[in-house]
Amino acid sequence: MSEPGFIVIEDLHKHYLDGQGNELHVLRGVNLAIQRKETVSVMGASGAGKSTLLHLIGALDRAGRGSITIGGLEVSSLNGDSCAQFRNETIGFVFQFHHLLMDFSALENVMMPMWIKAKRTLPCQAQAMALLEAVGIAERASHRPSQLSGGEQQRLAIARALANQPQILLADEPTGNLDESTGQRVSDLLLRLNRELGLTLILMTHNHQIAAQMTRQYVLEQGRLNSAKPDSANA
Repeated sequence: MSEPGFIVIEDLHKHYLDGQGNELHVLRGVNLAIQRKETVSVMGASGAGKSTLLHLIGALDRAGRGSITIGGLEVSSLNGDSCAQFRNETIGFVFQFHHLLMDFSALENVMMPMWIKAKRTLPCQAQAMALLEAVGIAERASHRPSQLSGGEQQRLAIARALANQPQILLADEPTGNLDESTGQRVSDLLLRLNRELGLTLILMTHNHQIAAQMTRQYVLEQGRLNSAKPDSANA
């Protein structure tokens, strides 16, 4: 018998109302099981629901129907403080737009999640520096995000996502604003962190070549998740 899965998504549905009050059925019964340390990519057209699915897995939003279980915990049932604590301790997020704190240095950006988790300032500078070193920008620790290149900003966002040693890294179009060469370096970094830290990596992307580097590839179409065809993943 195969393992039940570290992340188990069952019959997931999500509806939204548009500006005219019409119901949009974005996800229509998504099912997926992911094992620990796996790398999974999800492709799909703009508006297909990739970000919606990622937000539901990351407990940033709630489904209309269905369940998401992570490590035996039904995430879809969490509320309030318990939901925030779960996100802070279990999941790291990397977005296309980095959402960095522009008035703080790179080092302080990485330290911030550690402070939030502890609800006080901790002597965590060494740990934050180690993360900047891991993503290759330790020499930029004192610089503010505006002084960094696009690729460096994304590396900083990844370091920040790793601040509280998450088990899962959710990446939403992490190479979308980068040129091809820089985007590939960011993808290589994510895969290296998956190997070295044992992270479970879920990547939403339009980039076929980067999607094909993941262990499993899926396409989200008409609200349903399907395995990607070989020619689709490598186009």
